[in-house]
Amino acid sequence: MQPQLKGITPEEYFQNEAKAVGKSEYYHGEVFAMTGASVNHNLISTNIIARLVNSLIKPCLVFPGDIKVEIDKAHHYVYPDVSVVCEQIEYGAGRDDVILNPTVIFEILSESTKDYDRGSKFAAYRRLDSLVNYIIIDQYSIQVENFTKKGNDVWELTLYHGLEDRLVIPSIHVSLGLNEIYKHIEHP
Repeated sequence: MQPQLKGITPEEYFQNEAKAVGKSEYYHGEVFAMTGASVNHNLISTNIIARLVNSLIKPCLVFPGDIKVEIDKAHHYVYPDVSVVCEQIEYGAGRDDVILNPTVIFEILSESTKDYDRGSKFAAYRRLDSLVNYIIIDQYSIQVENFTKKGNDVWELTLYHGLEDRLVIPSIHVSLGLNEIYKHIEHP
């Protein structure tokens, strides 16, 4: 990912975001444009959100990919594909479209972001005290990676790769069948 803009303030970023047609992420003064999502990406996101909305126990709330997460105050803002907050929502940057305390984050891999989602973005997410599960979903093959926080800087990976598998997320008391996540998705 190459920056679209360099050397701008968070305030300038938010002003530009409010007028922009597409979304972008902010990292220490640089702005990175987000590419449009594929049909499969959107179907997977919709499947996850629908299942979570029907399964989550209050006070947990699910958010689609239009809510930003603040990772570093005034330095790093990102758009997870799906996020879940299970406590009172903590807002960042004095805004109602930026949250500080997701419990679970889902990222759906695309060719342009897969290295970022698995690498520096996950490293940044790990700094969030509230985050318990980071779930990466491959839209090109049936594979789900569930990283669960087990302690300070200790994360356990559980892989799922069959439609008969169930993604278990104890932090929000939900399990999702991969057949539900990949509903309507055709794979090569």
